[in-house]
Amino acid sequence: MHRVGSAGNTNNSTRPRKEKRLTYVLNDSHDTKHCAGINCLAVLKSSVSDCSDYLFTGSRDGTLKRWALAEDAPTCSATFESHVDWVNDAVLVGDNTLVSCSSDTTLKTWNALSDGTCTRTLRQHTDYVTCLAAAEKNSNIVASGGLGGEVFMWDLEAALAPVSKCSDAMDDDCSNGINGPGNPLPVTSLRTISSSNSISMHTTQGTYTPIAAKGHKESVYALAMNEGGTLLVSGGTEKVVRVWDPRSGSKTMKLRGHTDNIRALLLDSTGRFCLSGSSDSMIRLWDLGQQRCVHSYAVHTDSVWALASTPTFSHVYSGGRDFSLYLTDLQTRESLLLCTGKHPILQLVLHDDSIWVASTDSSVHGWPAEGRNVQKIFQRGNTFLAGNLSFSRARVSLEGSTPVPVYKEPTFTISGTPGIVQHEVLNNRRHVLTKDTAGLVKLWEITRGVVIEDYGKVSFEEKKEELFEMVSIPAWFTVDTRLGSLSIHLETPQCFSAEMYSADLNIVGKPEDDKVNLARETLKGLLAHWLAKWRQRMGFQAPANGEVSGKDVTSRSLAHSRIEADGCTESDAVVYPPFEFSVTSPPSIITEGTHGGPWRKKITDLDGPEDEKEFPWWCLDCVLNNRLPPRENTKCSFYLHPCEGSTIQILTQGKLSAPRILRIHKVINYVVEKMVLDKPLDSLNADSSFAPGIAGSQSLNQAVGDGSFRSGLKPWQKLRPSIEILCNNQVLSPDMSLATVKAYIWKKNDDLVLNYRVVQGR
Repeated sequence: MHRVGSAGNTNNSTRPRKEKRLTYVLNDSHDTKHCAGINCLAVLKSSVSDCSDYLFTGSRDGTLKRWALAEDAPTCSATFESHVDWVNDAVLVGDNTLVSCSSDTTLKTWNALSDGTCTRTLRQHTDYVTCLAAAEKNSNIVASGGLGGEVFMWDLEAALAPVSKCSDAMDDDCSNGINGPGNPLPVTSLRTISSSNSISMHTTQGTYTPIAAKGHKESVYALAMNEGGTLLVSGGTEKVVRVWDPRSGSKTMKLRGHTDNIRALLLDSTGRFCLSGSSDSMIRLWDLGQQRCVHSYAVHTDSVWALASTPTFSHVYSGGRDFSLYLTDLQTRESLLLCTGKHPILQLVLHDDSIWVASTDSSVHGWPAEGRNVQKIFQRGNTFLAGNLSFSRARVSLEGSTPVPVYKEPTFTISGTPGIVQHEVLNNRRHVLTKDTAGLVKLWEITRGVVIEDYGKVSFEEKKEELFEMVSIPAWFTVDTRLGSLSIHLETPQCFSAEMYSADLNIVGKPEDDKVNLARETLKGLLAHWLAKWRQRMGFQAPANGEVSGKDVTSRSLAHSRIEADGCTESDAVVYPPFEFSVTSPPSIITEGTHGGPWRKKITDLDGPEDEKEFPWWCLDCVLNNRLPPRENTKCSFYLHPCEGSTIQILTQGKLSAPRILRIHKVINYVVEKMVLDKPLDSLNADSSFAPGIAGSQSLNQAVGDGSFRSGLKPWQKLRPSIEILCNNQVLSPDMSLATVKAYIWKKNDDLVLNYRVVQGR
């Protein structure tokens, strides 16, 4: 995912600002499943005996999901969608508040029991937020860590406290209403947590500022906090465990011993003992009172990425890059292999007598753990003694005495869908070929957001060659698969550069020579639901000039760009079939926003006026006013000469200009009419244009039509010669466009040169 830039040029500088882009993410039909690796897990125990507990999963697909843990099988009961990049960690605080962090640099709070309502977006980090920690008994305190060495302590009660009125000065922070219907985000009061744990409150421009723990010089990957929120430990690429007082942000100690990145941390309830897992494959137990390592455990053969302990902190479950889940007795150092998966393990969470395992796969597995009586597992045997040094564990593995896993199959599996790992945009600029983690190759139509062909397990490269078309259409969008699905990025004015004839799109009821702008029609399809609600809420009546009279849209349009009308008619409000998006699996919109920062929402959940200020102005101007920004490279200049050595008459001396999408058969018609008519059409003389709407020239259909526009007898048609158009001595297919000829036949940056000749004997 791209790094989100600033809101733009807000001072009086004349430097042109970079306009915000719009992204839409194509969703598979399985909206109840994740489509990328699971980075985090959290369990919410029900306070009512007859209600089910909930498991929350946060994924690299940018969403979180809530699963009801029924006895038969977990079911998805909600999707939490607002982050615009990977969800890296999540914690539950208080009764029903879910806090998540993301590579989009934000933290978000959610009502965990809602249908996916985001209650607040917290911004302080300047880079990816990688980890969170919460105090179980002090439900207000959450710590966040990220790249760049940033660690912040948040008082959620202060951060979420609403203020009665939103000030204009803080409009950028408080007017984002996309997080729930009719729920604009509140502005907050600033509360600081002093070292004595007393809370003072005052207002500073209506914003809340968390306490910063300053001391990390490099990235932070792991955090842990004790129950009371009086102790915080952190670790990362500096290979040391740092200990903090979260009430003041002050450092209390630094623990050395690991030889590689620290990736996982645990604290016992008292804050006396700390467990750390590292990329050096070691697990270490620290006594914070003695400020030293009291035990080290060589269990894994590769990086340790996840830790979970029994409630009494007597045993630790560990997983990592070696795909294996181990259980280790911290006192006796006995260890056994619980299970082995097919993917690196990223996080663990205990739930009663099961343990849920998250990995780089989109599925989550629940394994037996006997968390309340782990001795049951050790009685099965197959234990080994965890050594002091990592090479001792590696040596044992090399000698062939690899432990046998206790469990072969998980008790529960929450299935995901395979994520897309490879893609190719085809030359028609409407289809994208993809390959997923299961090896399945599919063809997507991105202007409708659907899979149109599922080829199964075939060679991606061979299928790509098979689908090759010799056609040249400008690259009007970019694609990435970082979220495990196709993300289509649109930026102005480049996105408006691609056009096709309506006949090529099989649009019924539209003249076949009408030009269709692919980006404009795609935006109309994406925002059709939003526009319907917008019109309904605004009590829309079209003014006489055909434009929507909106102060915000028109003022921004005039301020930032020269806009040209693009032949808007009443029928332009219609969404044509090649641009109708699915309602059953609708895509999600991602935009950088103008007030509340980046956000993500399904197109069917857009609410009308609440979202208006959050769209890029150029999107609104396109959809509401049917206007496009000035575009470049929509025309193609060329020369039209007789073939060398031909006695055929010279029709034109100068350079001609026509739309890039003009077909060669139109050029043939032009040559025929110039050659045969008693009084040739002179609308296309030297340096004239094929394009309609230019003063002094007729429209394309009149100038280079098939002759049927003339009434009465047409004796010249009986003598119509057969003409061929050539480029670089190669005869061109009548269906080729000028752009295709220039890209694949001419292959030069110079103006295109076409030759014509009469074909004898036809």
